[in-house]
Amino acid sequence: MMRTILFGCLTLGLLCAQDKYDGPRPPKPDIPYLLHASELISTEVLEAKQEDKKNESVYLLPGATSPAKTPLAEPIFLMEADKLNPERMDLWRLDTKGSQREITISRKTGKNPRNFRVLVSRIEGRLYKIEVAQALENGEYSLSPTDSNQAFCFTVY
Repeated sequence: MMRTILFGCLTLGLLCAQDKYDGPRPPKPDIPYLLHASELISTEVLEAKQEDKKNESVYLLPGATSPAKTPLAEPIFLMEADKLNPERMDLWRLDTKGSQREITISRKTGKNPRNFRVLVSRIEGRLYKIEVAQALENGEYSLSPTDSNQAFCFTVY
């Protein structure tokens, strides 16, 4: 009987024990970092300029391409949350027009670009992993908090 209790306690202890995360950690909170093996690459942090037109809003970002680049079609990001909620991030593809990137959101139904699905999981404490749940084509992208003009840009090449 004592062996059974001891075995049960040991098994329960092993099941409850969690491995501590020992990978790279973002140096600044509230910025998603591209994860490349054991290296973190900061996304480009910008504020989109919003221009409202008759039936649409155009969000403009300076520069034709982001300096944050990844060859991965399904990138993974690490983010230490402080003020931003990683579970309220949207991933959008940006169009390059001239020397700027933009996305147009229409107020008419059925004319909006679709956002890409991301999976968010807590690693520990305030450290989160954000994974793109589908393959991205080469191009410009932005992770953006819902209801915010803040943009965390990157390029898939």
